[in-house]
Amino acid sequence: MYYTSEPTMRNFFLFLFVILNVTVYSQDYKVDLNYYLPKDVSYNKNIPTPKSVIGHEVGEWHVTHDKLVQYAYALAEASDRITIENRGKTFEGRPLLLMTITSPANHGNIESIRSQHISLTENGSSSLNTTNMPVVVYQGFSIHGNEASGSNAGLAAAYYLAAAEGPKIDELLNNAVILFDPSFNPDGLQRFAHWANTHKAQHINPDPNDREYSEAWPGGRTNHYWFDLNRDWLPVQLPESRVRLKTFHDWYPNVLTDHHEMGTNSSFFFQPGIPSRTHPLTPQRNQDLTGMIAKFHAKALDQIGSFYYSEENFDDYYYGKGSTFPDINGGVGILFEQASSRGHAQESENGILTFPFTIRNQFTAALSTLEAAVALREDLLNYQRKFYDDARREAASGGAIVFGDEKDAAKAYHLAEILNRHKVEIHELKEDFNSGGKNYKKGYSYVVPMNQRQHRLIKAMFEKRTTFQDSLFYDISAWSFPLAFNLDYTENASMNRAGSKITELKMRTPDTPNVSTYAYLMEWHEYYSPKALNLILSEGLRAKVAMRQFSLEGRDYDYGTILIPIQNQDMNKADLTKFLAKVSRETKVPIHGVRTGLAKGIDLGSSNFRAVELPKVAMLVGDGVSSYDAGEIWHLFDTRYDMRITKLDTRNFGRTDLSRYTDIIVPGGWGSALDKGDAEKLKTWVQNGGSLIAFRNAGRFLERNELMKLKFKSRKDSATNVTFEQRRDYSGAKVIGGAIFEAKLDRSHPIAFGYKNDRIAMFRNTTLMVEPDANSYNNPIQYTSNPLLSGYISKPNLKDLSNTVPFKVSGLGRGEVIYFTDNTNFRAFWYGTNKLMMNAIFFGDQM
Repeated sequence: MYYTSEPTMRNFFLFLFVILNVTVYSQDYKVDLNYYLPKDVSYNKNIPTPKSVIGHEVGEWHVTHDKLVQYAYALAEASDRITIENRGKTFEGRPLLLMTITSPANHGNIESIRSQHISLTENGSSSLNTTNMPVVVYQGFSIHGNEASGSNAGLAAAYYLAAAEGPKIDELLNNAVILFDPSFNPDGLQRFAHWANTHKAQHINPDPNDREYSEAWPGGRTNHYWFDLNRDWLPVQLPESRVRLKTFHDWYPNVLTDHHEMGTNSSFFFQPGIPSRTHPLTPQRNQDLTGMIAKFHAKALDQIGSFYYSEENFDDYYYGKGSTFPDINGGVGILFEQASSRGHAQESENGILTFPFTIRNQFTAALSTLEAAVALREDLLNYQRKFYDDARREAASGGAIVFGDEKDAAKAYHLAEILNRHKVEIHELKEDFNSGGKNYKKGYSYVVPMNQRQHRLIKAMFEKRTTFQDSLFYDISAWSFPLAFNLDYTENASMNRAGSKITELKMRTPDTPNVSTYAYLMEWHEYYSPKALNLILSEGLRAKVAMRQFSLEGRDYDYGTILIPIQNQDMNKADLTKFLAKVSRETKVPIHGVRTGLAKGIDLGSSNFRAVELPKVAMLVGDGVSSYDAGEIWHLFDTRYDMRITKLDTRNFGRTDLSRYTDIIVPGGWGSALDKGDAEKLKTWVQNGGSLIAFRNAGRFLERNELMKLKFKSRKDSATNVTFEQRRDYSGAKVIGGAIFEAKLDRSHPIAFGYKNDRIAMFRNTTLMVEPDANSYNNPIQYTSNPLLSGYISKPNLKDLSNTVPFKVSGLGRGEVIYFTDNTNFRAFWYGTNKLMMNAIFFGDQM
């Protein structure tokens, strides 16, 4: 027998692989600041290091947001290169900081620099000389809180910019103004840092099965209300987005960077993305500059031996992302995606991936961005000027967009509010007019001139597009704002329709209700009608809803009008009048006093007025539920309608007393968190009078557990002439990633109360399609025969979607089950379908 203690060749290489990886792990994890910093400059010893302020090295622990803030203020105190501004606060009260970093000389002249830079976007900018003009770079980190290498790299990058000394850093700071946002998402960053640090061991365990690498629901990706902040650059519905958008429009940066993370087995991505998935409104020069900047990233990452890729996986289509939003505003957006350790160190296909290693790549890309911006400074500045010059030439033909809703001033106001945040010029409507069968009413409508600086952005926000170069999208393919708000609009109006330019946007305030001794009526059209009704019911007042239309005292009242009688209320007439005036004032919803119950149509004493009860609403959250969908609903109830909603964790469902609630909402993303016994518990609750409201793939749960009979469409097809390489593209093209479709409304059905048109735009990003009922009155919302309004859908899917129904309701015992195939609350800006859900809440028992 041949015996030796030496390893075989195969075992030797395996042994060597393990040793090398452990060695890399040891070196990469136990690091000091020098691991990150360039060696070609010296460092000012009077500038505090991160460790001297926060108590640990960069990458040793996940930095919490409070420590990040502490260090930012310490740097601003110690360095004349940095000023700091607290621009606002998150929902959880954390500061939204901006550090402005440049040379002391530039700081002394900062307002003049900013003003001159803004002038590049304005008419007459051709006389400006960009030879000595600083480039403006907005660097933002970790908009997804659990992609924490960005903000942790921000610690090292801020130190470098404050402490580095020598000709190289002087050239950078003299030629650049850096808008440094160390945490795009403070609440998410704090949540994730707590998780990662809580589970850190003294002896780091890189086993991916360790709990450290598997966050509890909802995770740290999102903000307080569980929104993905990197989809809110265009809608700007959240406080974090609003402050960063103000900074953007205060400066119009030439380059904006957005530091993210991706799967652990990946490497490092930088843009350009997939060329065929660039939005057509983005100029080719933007992509050329992105490619030129990419060469600087490649060079820098080559120097530290890090692998990377570009022009794969990610795209530049949806303008609501941080890396794409600058592309429609004369700048260049850059996305960075770093393979994630999702904790302190994790095994991967490429060896053990340590947190410090991920930080170093992000830090390196942050510095290569600045190097590129300075090197390409004049190219970037001149491109910005040309972008707006070209936009003005495109807009020279003039014209205007008019949008509004003659019955709902609030929805129109909120779209105008978004445009105002984007520095879009808006005018009042001079006088009422009719176009295409739609009435545009002064005070309820707005005029947007096309001949203005933001011409291209306006086109991007209002356009409907149904043809595409590619059939795959990283995010949604449609977001037309007037459709999202369910507003009437015309894109071919004359500027003769425009009244005064709006300099201070205010929501319309209705007239004070006239005093009545009989009853008050409130139409259901206004966006905040549910808020008003909830205030009325919460006060213990009786209210009823009209199931039919009627006319009274010269005014027409639509389906869904709310009647508040004066008799038999636990409030005297005078106090009731004062209270309803307060409700009207606070919600901006008109309320009218009437002197008689004798009407044309149904009288006020008719049985076609049905009693409305105060809803007590709960929603399932936790494992098996989409945190996005749940967060959108929570945000809607809590911040817009001021309604309490109880969040029921699926883990505790079995021991929850459901009798406390009139309505239970099951958001989309439904998994297997509830078992058969839980389903039976829900069924019993519905049979006893509850309203169960489910969304999207929760419909499968309803069907599987016999809570509702649903007939989903199914399609069987096979791939022909599709190669192995093309298989993912083939599958991806069959997905509905996010598009807008037209549906017919039966306005007499309670689900459609408050809608004045018989058509509605629905957002959908699922392929769940439900067959209609044989009885047309059971199909109050039904997709039209050719429903596509904007966005991408494959031809087979479009054919299948035609004439299906996105809404079903069925009785079960004394209660009802209500189902929406689509998300009515998408990303907080789909105002136009919010009322569908509120109708289910308030009027579900009438369906």
